[in-house]
Amino acid sequence: MRRVIGAGAYVVEARLILDEGHDPAAVGGAVTTELCGHWEHAGPCRWPHNNAIDTSETPAVFRTVFVADESEADEVRTRIETVLHAAPGWQLSSVSSRSVAGSERDLAERLVAGPRLR
Repeated sequence: MRRVIGAGAYVVEARLILDEGHDPAAVGGAVTTELCGHWEHAGPCRWPHNNAIDTSETPAVFRTVFVADESEADEVRTRIETVLHAAPGWQLSSVSSRSVAGSERDLAERLVAGPRLR
């Protein structure tokens, strides 16, 4: 994986019980708002990331792949975990950090190599 000096890819994965009728995309929107100030923003992110949710299971599996300098990775994890704990529309069953999976490696490489707000 090509890296920006000090930058790496990290993953936060959570299991969520979505409230009846709640839009699953709102979970990623809440995370993006926490990291970028709004779910729809212009320009590159300070912490480039990608959210995905699989609702074929109960609880749903949500994950965020993000890029951060090693010195900021814990802050980003904390921000993601905080919004997953606090936002309305779902109950958090579990949350953890894990390594980038093989199926996410290309995505992680693109995020690391892409533009980033400094």
